[in-house]
Amino acid sequence: MLEGEGGEIRTAGAKVNVSGTRLARARRRRHAGRMGESGGHNRVEGEVSGNRLTLYPEGPDRLDALIRLIEDAKETLRFLYYMFMDDNAGTRVRDALIAAAGRGVKVWLLVDGFGSTGNMEFFQPLIDSPVHFCRFSPHWGRKYLLRNHQKLALADGRRVMMGGFNISDDYFGTAEDGAWRDIGLEVEGKSVACLIDYFDRLFRWTETPNARMRDLRRMLQQHSVTEGKLHWLFGGPTRRLSPWARAVRMDMLAATRLDIVAAYFAPAPPMLRRMTKVARRGRTRLITAAKSDNNATIAAARSLYSYLLKRRVQVFEYEPTKLHTKLFVVDDVVHIGSANFDMRSLFLNLELMLRVEDPAFAAEMRRFFDGEAAASREITREGHRKERTLLNRLRWAIGYFIVAVADYRITRRLNLPGVGR
Repeated sequence: MLEGEGGEIRTAGAKVNVSGTRLARARRRRHAGRMGESGGHNRVEGEVSGNRLTLYPEGPDRLDALIRLIEDAKETLRFLYYMFMDDNAGTRVRDALIAAAGRGVKVWLLVDGFGSTGNMEFFQPLIDSPVHFCRFSPHWGRKYLLRNHQKLALADGRRVMMGGFNISDDYFGTAEDGAWRDIGLEVEGKSVACLIDYFDRLFRWTETPNARMRDLRRMLQQHSVTEGKLHWLFGGPTRRLSPWARAVRMDMLAATRLDIVAAYFAPAPPMLRRMTKVARRGRTRLITAAKSDNNATIAAARSLYSYLLKRRVQVFEYEPTKLHTKLFVVDDVVHIGSANFDMRSLFLNLELMLRVEDPAFAAEMRRFFDGEAAASREITREGHRKERTLLNRLRWAIGYFIVAVADYRITRRLNLPGVGR
């Protein structure tokens, strides 16, 4: 047993009580393949300021929890997803939503028109049911380049599942299946209620023909909650840094410990400098993807390794399967949600992030990070120097230009007229 300033921390299997937080460490589940070498990861369960938090790192568990959330709903279900695909998982979730509507639950589903399946026959049973269904920016035009990248499943205004995962078989499988590695967080409590009005206003904005971008930007600013231990923060095409990006930047300002799992990593130079300053004061660790569905994003991240390694940042590439996790642990603060650490998520995409300020929860998420790092390959300065051939440097530079420069600038100028960089 170990003792800390805020209370008592017990060994695995017992409860943790630090600064009024109760955390129960649940059973271990082993990754498939190389994930098993790290000894598996715990499913974290705990309470922060009267809100119950449960982390689901394994795909099959995550899908089961999502279906339970739908089946347990008594009054309302509000679903918002970037990708909703016409496969087995998508069919299961779709049919569960239709069944909920059939028993009298009011159901809304908002999907991104670019990320989700274009097979409208798949959505027709929803449209024919009492479910309220809408697609975000399904038409060509300026807003077509914007992405509603948020992931949210809200039940009865008190219980929500959020994180980086989409509705697709690829997010609910295992490493053996070649599925994405991701996490989902279920939050139950009064803190969740703030999401009701945000969702309803976003749904109405999406339904409105020729909706104004200024209304969307105002919505993102007004609905971010920055009081208490749980902050609900939104990102999007704002003229200045979004509430989520500002929060991360401020948390890093004087931090001494920074752990990031970023499936897509291509931040702006000021954010890179913040990372290296944390490393100078203490320790910065980064896990990014060795496998993905987009080689340009891997190249963009690798173009930054040399800069980071020279400044004492520890860099890892996650190898067991494709990485999709978005997790930031900054001292005693955890950021978890839909946002990557790239230009799109920091400045353009609609994103939903939860900031949890709690020493015990941060400690548990660092243990989770340790397990992911153990399943990853550490990038050393010597090893990376050997990989920095002229051809690779050219590939990486092109990847960074596509991901962090061209895509970002074109989309920003189209949707924020008069704004340069």
